Amino acid sequence: MAFNVAVDGPAGAGKSTIARAVAEKMNLIYVDTGAMYRAMALFMLREQVDLEDAEAVAARCPLADITIRYEEGVQVVFLNGENVNPFLRTEEVGSAASVVSPIPRVRQQLVELQQRLAAGSDCIMDGRDIGTCVLPGAQLKIYLTASSAVRARRRYDELAARGEPCDLAKIQADIEERDYRDMHREESPLKQAEDAVYLDTSDLAVEQVVERILELCRESRPEG
Repeated sequence: MAFNVAVDGPAGAGKSTIARAVAEKMNLIYVDTGAMYRAMALFMLREQVDLEDAEAVAARCPLADITIRYEEGVQVVFLNGENVNPFLRTEEVGSAASVVSPIPRVRQQLVELQQRLAAGSDCIMDGRDIGTCVLPGAQLKIYLTASSAVRARRRYDELAARGEPCDLAKIQADIEERDYRDMHREESPLKQAEDAVYLDTSDLAVEQVVERILELCRESRPEG
């Protein structure tokens, strides 16, 4: 039976960075589910679909062939045969992903892919509803969060380091709006699974969070 770790939490909590580091140290495959939803959002933006029109999004959904490959240990997301990793981390795509991800047809298509990956591999998977919906049987579940102010500052520093223009207040407002949408959507809302370990990273360095999760992994998977 595959060993699965589910990491959930709001946007900007550091899920991807931390899960990737844990995967490397525990010899797990890292599955970034957010990247899959971002790829779907990118497809809809390119197709100029009205994101608020759920029926239109659902109708175009089957035309987006989203697959994942691992090249030198790195997850590469392909959209209709194109490596779209370079296009997935913009604010526009992130906001669009938050709009299209609750649509049932989108979720069905991507959750099936995620579950197939987890069934066949020891993996750590992060997202909004991994422990509650995608992998309810995961051996370890973690809810990773931080204050919206801390998450906004982290995102601001990340964008500034890349030389991209950014506004801290707008970033925080966008994060709080995304939190609200994610937590109040009808389909698979963001929430902590009952058996998940709660980790607030507001005052912790990445290395401290990684070490804590490694401890939890070893407890859940002694042979690891």
